[in-house]
Amino acid sequence: MQYDEKRAFMRVDVNCEMRYRLVDSDEFQSALCTSLSGSGVSFTSSKPCEEGQAAEISITPQSPLTPTLTAFVEIIRVTQSESGDYEIAATIKSIKG
Repeated sequence: MQYDEKRAFMRVDVNCEMRYRLVDSDEFQSALCTSLSGSGVSFTSSKPCEEGQAAEISITPQSPLTPTLTAFVEIIRVTQSESGDYEIAATIKSIKG
């Protein structure tokens, strides 16, 4: 396997359900996790958020053998796709144990 991107961690394409909650909200939103690395995550959501916001995420893998990942992230990029959904990229700040 060849890895040509200039990133600290390899990015893995995934397709699994996740939930996220902005830190100033008690309400969780549903989303679809599209990629994951050792330092970041990207996902799509029908709800927008703003760059710089902090959020708690919970990613549920498709395999029941893999535990749910819960982490705190900072939103670094938000773009609206042609479908109207929002493509969101975030940096992982800490993993909840």
